[in-house]
Amino acid sequence: MNLLIHDLNHEELNKIFPDLSGWEVISDNGTIRPCVGCFGCWNKDPGHCIVTDGYDNMGSLIHHAEEVTVISRYTYGGFSSFVKNVFDRCLAYVLPHFEIIDNETHHQKRYEEDKPFTFIFYGHRLSNEEKKSAERYVEAVCTNIRGYVKELIFWDHEDDSRQVSVLPNETEGKIALLNASMRQGNSRKLGLELQKKLKQENELIEIAPYVRKPETLMERLEDVPVIVLCTPLYVDGLPSQLIRLLETFEKRYHGTAKRIYVLANMGLYESRQLVNLFDAIRQWCDRMGFAYCGGLGVSAGELAGGFLDFSQIEKWPLNKINEGIAALAETIDKRKKMDNIYSGPYRFPRSLYVAIANSGWKRMAKKNGLKNEDLFRRL
Repeated sequence: MNLLIHDLNHEELNKIFPDLSGWEVISDNGTIRPCVGCFGCWNKDPGHCIVTDGYDNMGSLIHHAEEVTVISRYTYGGFSSFVKNVFDRCLAYVLPHFEIIDNETHHQKRYEEDKPFTFIFYGHRLSNEEKKSAERYVEAVCTNIRGYVKELIFWDHEDDSRQVSVLPNETEGKIALLNASMRQGNSRKLGLELQKKLKQENELIEIAPYVRKPETLMERLEDVPVIVLCTPLYVDGLPSQLIRLLETFEKRYHGTAKRIYVLANMGLYESRQLVNLFDAIRQWCDRMGFAYCGGLGVSAGELAGGFLDFSQIEKWPLNKINEGIAALAETIDKRKKMDNIYSGPYRFPRSLYVAIANSGWKRMAKKNGLKNEDLFRRL
């Protein structure tokens, strides 16, 4: 069995693949829900997604496929929101445990296999820079889900998206901090820390209530001149619910330009692995005519979140993260730009972080009535 994941309409797919016998095809039937970041596929029912919407077996499908083909509209350096949603939901394909690969932390394999992936991006006259962004992104994806890029193909496709035209923004106005996570986890915690340091009027908005109606959230943000995207890293990029909001802006927004900042976090140890996420926001800003103003990337998010629960952000090992949030707040208040800052626990050994994280999953299994070996279940 071969697996095809795509975002084409029925007519386009039939022109390209008139015969799909022997293929399992994953397409958008309108029911897919975002990954909620609960880790249930790791520590509650290992190997299974607890969100039962017909897309809850992606890890198993990837495993049983001889190879995987992915067709996606080129979207800000990576996948469209639907294709990204599918990949966000395939977390069960790997284990929660970390190991070091090429001097970076990555998840361990659940299966002893090297899965081949063919990626096909379509778009109108994609530039060499955009193609390099896509190449860098799929390489990162395959490194983390423990496959390899068999082939990367670009199709020139007539662009049916509109040309975005925005008006200059000369207003001060309120700052909106958007928690782009589906849960009130580390993205929200870091957003609250940023709120404390901002001097200008601001508001923290949750994306979760607007997942099915991103146009309503866009309307709420329409008159906001400054937006801070507080977002987790999902499968080396933005979570699908945030991509869907950005796509909605590109299709429907008619208003003034905005200043966009980023406060990103992830569970991996090296903050440099956030580079694709920052680049996605920059590319979106370029498409929209918005000002990309930089941001802060925080690594080892679970460790940081644990310390934040005890209000330890000004102390070691979060003192450098605290300095980064302070610098971001000052830049936002002054409506200026900054270079991206990559930060994480200060002088906290990576080996210790990996050991603590891996032993934590064992404790979580016991808490949920599982045996440690249950975490390594194969489907």
